[in-house]
Amino acid sequence: MWSSAAVSSLPIVLVPHPHVRVDKKVLQGSPYVGGSRVPVRRLYAFYRAGTPVERILKRYPQLSPAKVFDALAFALDNPEVMEADMEREAALLEQKGVQRPKRLTGLQQVELPFMFDDDSGPSPRR
Repeated sequence: MWSSAAVSSLPIVLVPHPHVRVDKKVLQGSPYVGGSRVPVRRLYAFYRAGTPVERILKRYPQLSPAKVFDALAFALDNPEVMEADMEREAALLEQKGVQRPKRLTGLQQVELPFMFDDDSGPSPRR
């Protein structure tokens, strides 16, 4: 679990979007796609790295195109929120001692410490 010192508040969302939720009880207040636990920052990071939306949709088949495009629009409409969320994620990774690759390729992902309920490591995939 994150320590309260590491979890800072994010800026106020200036432009709300219908498919994006912000709830302090879910992902520690990080914006996420409604009906899932997919953080908007993850979709936005793929998009900023040049991943085509079609590949993002293949990676997240549970998300409709409308939800993915709305999440990306949210990220573009709320840059302060996204930058703060990504900085907070980087600080948490550093605090946990997780080294991020310099650049992710394709749809490669880093397992994050807050993906697990405890310190036992990854749970089996469904």
